[in-house]
Amino acid sequence: MSVPLLKIGVVLSTMAMITNWMSQTLPSLVGLNTTKLTAAQGGYPDRSTGVLPANPEESWQVYSSAQDSEGRCVCTVVAPQQSMCSRDARTKQLRQLLEKVQNMTQSIQVLDQRTQRDLQYVEKMEVQLRGLETKFRQVEENHKQNIAKQYKAIKAKMEELRPLIPVLEEYKADAKLVLQFKEEVQNLTSVLSELQEEMGAYDYEELHNRVSNLEERLRACMQKLACGKLTGISDPITIKTSGSRFGSWMTDPLAPEGDTRVWYMDGYHNNRFVREYKSMQDFMTSDNFTSHRLPHPWSGTGQVVYNGSIYFNKFQSHVIIKFDFRTSSISKSRQLDYAGFNNAYHYAWGGHSDIDLMVDEGGLWAVYATNQNAGNIVISKLNPNTLQIIKSWTTNHPKRSAGESFMICGTLYVTNGYSGGTKVYYAYSTNSSTYEYIDIDFQNKYSHISMLDYNPRDRALYAWNNGHQVLYNVTLFHVIRSEEL
Repeated sequence: MSVPLLKIGVVLSTMAMITNWMSQTLPSLVGLNTTKLTAAQGGYPDRSTGVLPANPEESWQVYSSAQDSEGRCVCTVVAPQQSMCSRDARTKQLRQLLEKVQNMTQSIQVLDQRTQRDLQYVEKMEVQLRGLETKFRQVEENHKQNIAKQYKAIKAKMEELRPLIPVLEEYKADAKLVLQFKEEVQNLTSVLSELQEEMGAYDYEELHNRVSNLEERLRACMQKLACGKLTGISDPITIKTSGSRFGSWMTDPLAPEGDTRVWYMDGYHNNRFVREYKSMQDFMTSDNFTSHRLPHPWSGTGQVVYNGSIYFNKFQSHVIIKFDFRTSSISKSRQLDYAGFNNAYHYAWGGHSDIDLMVDEGGLWAVYATNQNAGNIVISKLNPNTLQIIKSWTTNHPKRSAGESFMICGTLYVTNGYSGGTKVYYAYSTNSSTYEYIDIDFQNKYSHISMLDYNPRDRALYAWNNGHQVLYNVTLFHVIRSEEL
């Protein structure tokens, strides 16, 4: 075969490779675009591991201020969200798609360079062929003036090259198609880049690392802060709507890191089944739970889960029981001497709420009333292992006039009611054995509070409000320890 025909063979081989690459790669590119974008839009379920709702707009925060006695330092702490970004899957898929498109773009550019180089050669050859054809026609017209042998040789060469002309036309069309594909890939890259920017995926890993670092620093800062005084309560965040009008729900403030189980107890008497949800997310989105049967029914809604055990008031008695979930057995029980029970000294809403057990940063507490204190509230600090009273404080606030109460940093806060407009209006400090009247707004969204407890780990109030499980963020005023300054 002559040298020009050999070059044309190389060109045809290159065209075959281009056609094969186009048939396999570009359709998959279109399919990849459709599949990945659809998957990215599908989202990813929230992996929330704290007390937060899945919706970031409903997330709660803790605002805390700190100042020493001389006013030298003011520190505002915002407790971080305990949920991770819900766009990890979408961001990863989008990034992988962009990388593949970029790789395709590079391949298209290399192919385009080769095609343009070969096209220049083909166009040059096309000119030569057409010039040869013209010359041959001229020779054919004046064949009498040429030697017969030269005429036959030229005509034979022309017949050999003539079939290449339509091939060259197809090659030019394929070269235009390659250019078109190149422009389409560039457009796709631009669209994906804009989409990535809208999703906020640029420098995502760096942003994620900065957020994680900030979480660690804020947690360390919170650990250094001493207890604070309640100065505000946020609007309620409804976590779930379930159960009857009365009940209690909680998480364990001493649970290990990553343990976000939710404990749920419907009703205020004659029930002994406790539901365990494996996470706050499960509690919010499903009815998958494990049921634990207590050896005795509980009384009221003043139960609390603390360090793997549930503490509750045995129905129609002043006995406190500690039930260990790990062994499914009673580890301790003890009478709370002189405490009223069986609706003797309940909260204003009734419901056998005579004895209210609660925890704060200092440990386990019991709030109740006695005849000896004329039905006024008594606060007792309990040993969580033996249930013995460590110390008690008597107040001047009637138990039956209290809507609900909760402990924060050794101070008992009491609401003025349980329905309608509600405020936190009374505070008794066990640290100073003094009380004061305060005025802190408290939004009673569903008009009937039958349980209100503080969780020191989450720094949030858990409430059962007329068949709704609700969270409130609290604002505390902190005084930094002098050794931390």
